[in-house]
Amino acid sequence: MAQVGGRNRAMSWVAGVFCAGVIVALLWLAMPMGPLLIEYAGDTLRAIVPGER
Repeated sequence: MAQVGGRNRAMSWVAGVFCAGVIVALLWLAMPMGPLLIEYAGDTLRAIVPGER
């Protein structure tokens, strides 16, 4: 990767780890909504398909 002038490699690494941690934390907090989202999508698809009742 090209080195950009004025950038500290260690600070970039720390920022990358921090950002990855935030993403993991947000995914962890969103996990309980998974089954509800799947149920909602299934209900919506069942309502769209004609003749399925």
